[in-house]
Amino acid sequence: MASANEAVKNVAAQAARSGGWAAYETAFLEADPRLGDAVAKLAGDGIGDILVLPYFLTLGIHLQRDLPNLVEGLARRHAVSIRVAPPLDGHPELSRILVDRAREAEH
Repeated sequence: MASANEAVKNVAAQAARSGGWAAYETAFLEADPRLGDAVAKLAGDGIGDILVLPYFLTLGIHLQRDLPNLVEGLARRHAVSIRVAPPLDGHPELSRILVDRAREAEH
């Protein structure tokens, strides 16, 4: 799990650089650092508008049930606004990425 979490942290850092987001935290729902820790840090740094970018392929139970409840409680507790972006599923670039990976495997 540690290597998978490091991969997620690397993707988050790359996305933050590409998006021009100076303040960001990587968090997990079932591993440390947890989303609550990340929100607390950002709120403590004076960030009042937080965007959660789920690194999930589909809209599973975590995104349908767990994340909305967690986000609602964290927003109240830290007096911040928290928005949640949609999962990766349905993004037009996803099929291109799959084709790229398939072509890499052919060589």
